[in-house]
Amino acid sequence: MIKRMLCREYIEEIERLERSIVELEEEIVRLKTQLRMKTNEATSLAIENANLRHKLERLQRQYERLIEFLKNAKIPFVIIDEECEEETEGR
Repeated sequence: MIKRMLCREYIEEIERLERSIVELEEEIVRLKTQLRMKTNEATSLAIENANLRHKLERLQRQYERLIEFLKNAKIPFVIIDEECEEETEGR
């Protein structure tokens, strides 16, 4: 009788631990999926950032070439620095 009772308690504990293991495995799968999604998002943002930096550098070079062309063509022009203008307006 005592042996059966002890065995039943051990069996119940084993079943409880097995359920816990299954739950933990499911949680691990869920966390791995979240990690993969975040990694993909970070990679995508890094690529977009690199593309935007490249585009900005290209636009800056294009701007500098245009200014140089206008100077060499001796065409009168005025350059307005909007950032500088905003600073003086705030004063």
